[in-house]
Amino acid sequence: MRLVVDLNRCQGFAQCVFLAPDVFTLHGEEALMFSPLFDEARREQVEQAVAACPVQAILVDYSDEPTQGAEPGVG
Repeated sequence: MRLVVDLNRCQGFAQCVFLAPDVFTLHGEEALMFSPLFDEARREQVEQAVAACPVQAILVDYSDEPTQGAEPGVG
């Protein structure tokens, strides 16, 4: 799983920081820092942070996960 934040869209509301503090941090008043790769243990927190972003600046790429019903290596 990979995290992408559109920093041009992000306005530093920091809801993501409160919901997933191990993934997102706010430096100063506006500099959002984040870990682009996160593990399954943080998935629920990250999904809550994505949903809470008022400007929808956070995207999660699940493309490395196998497609349901697909054979390994296919998809």
